[in-house]
Amino acid sequence: MAAVWDFADFDDHEHVHMFRDRASGLTAVIAVHSTHLGPGAGGVRYWHYPQRAAAITDALRLSRGMSYKNAMAGLPMGGGKGVILADEGQAKTPELLAAFGRAVDSLGGAYVTAEDVGITDADMVEIAKQTRHVSGLPVASGAAGGDPGPFTALGVYLGIKAAIREGLGTDSAKDVRVAIQGVGSVGGGVARRLAAEGAKLTLADVNLARAKALAEELGAELADSAAIMEVEADVLSPNALGAILTEASIAKLKVQIVAGGANNQLATALDGQRIHDRGIVYAPDYVINAGGIINVALEYLGQGSQEEVESRIRLIPGRLAEIWAESKASGTPASVVADRMAQKLIGRG
Repeated sequence: MAAVWDFADFDDHEHVHMFRDRASGLTAVIAVHSTHLGPGAGGVRYWHYPQRAAAITDALRLSRGMSYKNAMAGLPMGGGKGVILADEGQAKTPELLAAFGRAVDSLGGAYVTAEDVGITDADMVEIAKQTRHVSGLPVASGAAGGDPGPFTALGVYLGIKAAIREGLGTDSAKDVRVAIQGVGSVGGGVARRLAAEGAKLTLADVNLARAKALAEELGAELADSAAIMEVEADVLSPNALGAILTEASIAKLKVQIVAGGANNQLATALDGQRIHDRGIVYAPDYVINAGGIINVALEYLGQGSQEEVESRIRLIPGRLAEIWAESKASGTPASVVADRMAQKLIGRG
């Protein structure tokens, strides 16, 4: 396997650590992209990777995204990400989570972990027994913190409304056709909010039973998870895993807007140009999906209530509008405009 700095997604990361604990079975990667604004903050993902190199790539890409996300959200936090490799048949045990907590603690606060795909708030409690550098823990009603999913969903919903205004020229989601890929905590929350406004939804999820149940609840249509990218709609909202916008998939899109909560939606930097060339309004993922990290960051910093969290989330549409205005004025893809703004904020402009 190539050295970490030879990976295509290595971007002057400050730290990349591999951890192995034989007793618990933990195999993990923690990548810290930047601490220019503060400790590298980002969730830990529990996922099965067919090749271990793919886990490193994921950690590199996600940690860079967190640097940009935290900077664009105005948070005094850098960017980091943890990945726990879930080997097939391996149980997620308290011992494994404790070992990851010790790994986080060994970095001395350079990385602050939180909940991500495959990790629950109960898991965070186990991790927090080993380190104080953790957020997303259960909190009292009205306080910042806890499950980040609903807060991410709120930001994505508001971002979709802003994209509808930008791309369709209307302030209402009524009768707007939205294809939603992934209906877990984030996508499901987005779907419920849009349905309440009268949007016409098509839902897809690798968990067919979950998608079917939500479609029945909301009166939405159901699509195969492999076909949702080609559904004819006004908006495609990716809310599952990343790298779904490729040269091939972009060519087949039948939408005017792409706006969703999935991280790293663009498979390559060139795909941002491809989206732009097709005249599709694109909401850079790390701007629209910042609601969750705003919530857990304010919890970690001890800086606010749920009301303050939501107030900051409601700034997301304005940031997107600024990006789109610069994109129009310069003819530069929205993805590039956002990257340049974020890079400047973390001292790499």
